[in-house]
Amino acid sequence: MRRLTHLKDTVRTWKDLREQGSSLLELVEMSLEEDDDSLAQQLAEESDSFFADLQEKEMELTLSGPYDRRPAILSIQPGAGGVDSQDWSQMLLRMYLRWAERHGYKTQLLDLSDGDWGGIKSAAVEISGPLAFGYLKAEKGVHRLVRLSPFNSDHLRHTSFAQVVVLPTADEEDSEVEIRPEDLKIDFFRSSGPGGQNVQKVASAVRLTHLPTGLVVSCQTERSQHQNREYATTLLKAHLLQLRLEERAKEMAELRGERISAEWGSQIRSYVLHPYRMVKDHRSQHQVSDANSVLDGDIDGFLKAYLLATVGKDDTTPHGTMDK
Repeated sequence: MRRLTHLKDTVRTWKDLREQGSSLLELVEMSLEEDDDSLAQQLAEESDSFFADLQEKEMELTLSGPYDRRPAILSIQPGAGGVDSQDWSQMLLRMYLRWAERHGYKTQLLDLSDGDWGGIKSAAVEISGPLAFGYLKAEKGVHRLVRLSPFNSDHLRHTSFAQVVVLPTADEEDSEVEIRPEDLKIDFFRSSGPGGQNVQKVASAVRLTHLPTGLVVSCQTERSQHQNREYATTLLKAHLLQLRLEERAKEMAELRGERISAEWGSQIRSYVLHPYRMVKDHRSQHQVSDANSVLDGDIDGFLKAYLLATVGKDDTTPHGTMDK
């Protein structure tokens, strides 16, 4: 029923755009026949609005994957760079939360571990909204920051790295994602204390270990042990779904004789704040000089450039349709 509703909405949207385009053409023809330029301003404004809507919908055509319409679970982990990388991870988390806020998307912080001297050690947030995973899957990979370190007494230039992982949420349609109680090891610990050990019974933080795969997830953002366990289960299901998808991809690659290149640790984007200011995506080559705006959540240009750069590289993605 969800798929039927989506298809009906898609057909209705394109029919409406076709009617708008026909109406605009009629106005243009009328203006030309009567040699009347009084409608020029109105036609210019309506045309700009029409083409903006058209480009937005054409962009959505590239998001036809089976999971693109699902909520996204975005996780951030510091990489090389010490406390600067933890601070950089916190900056990235804020960037994605601001992006979601700009688009009216709902966010739910599933896990957050503060750094010892600043920043965060890890974070996971669920972002729900139209085509959330479809857009945010472009962010998977290593993000690099170059700046004058605020944590260095000599204020020297420092390079930091952070790993971003983006997963689609699992739902009841994913029959292959099944978690049996006997396959789980559950640990409880205090959010403010060291992990890895059981403490008092009142401890609310939850760690789930999936014994068959060795996957481990934790959640400590809520005071309720029940709520933390629910969030941890959501995280675990998403990771299990991703694991199944990766297994399928490897099987298909073996059948096709393809070589799967490891993407973990690949640098996808650089954010330079010193000696100049620039953000550049190394896959699409899209770059902007307003780094502050990007870090405040203005990443739509990068998301769209990535989608356009990857059109046609995936059998599930329709070929390019963005030419006016």
